[in-house]
Amino acid sequence: MPTDWEAKYRAGDMRWEKGAPAPPLMEFLSRRTISGEVLVPGCGTGHDVRAIASQGASVLGIDIAPSAIRLATGIPRVGDERYLLADFLDLPAALAGRFDWLFEHTLFCAIEPDRREDYAARAAASLKPGGLFLAIFYINPKDPEPGEPPYPVSARELDRLFGPAFDLLEDWIPRTAHPGREGRERVRLMRRNAR
Repeated sequence: MPTDWEAKYRAGDMRWEKGAPAPPLMEFLSRRTISGEVLVPGCGTGHDVRAIASQGASVLGIDIAPSAIRLATGIPRVGDERYLLADFLDLPAALAGRFDWLFEHTLFCAIEPDRREDYAARAAASLKPGGLFLAIFYINPKDPEPGEPPYPVSARELDRLFGPAFDLLEDWIPRTAHPGREGRERVRLMRRNAR
């Protein structure tokens, strides 16, 4: 049964909320700029959106939970960022093929594993040909509850899911992470191919 994310926000059960952008994203931004039109699905309260927008990109954060969008829009803007209530797995037609970059941190691990092929299809559909996809995946979440997110993923499954539509450019274990996530995340940079 899918998680009711709005109910979690309303109950204050926001274990994923760390009050800051993802450290592996900040590590990446320290050596490279993300530019153009950027989509951040499952944006939550918008920390990653603001980190990317602070470099000059035009960033759209989407989330399925109205409370996430309300909280994100309540934080002062740092650049060209905006938020939209939307379900990435039911990608609005207006967002198809529009983005230069897609950034993923906590959405893929939060959806049920049987929806991962849908996620990979939406990731490809959201990007322009040649668009870049930077993703932080959980490879070994700490003490996961059976049947509850975050759901881990292997490198082999990532290859299977994203290989048809994306070329893998870089793959690494980040040097930095939120406390408790050290060594439990894998970062991939992929390019939307023309196949």
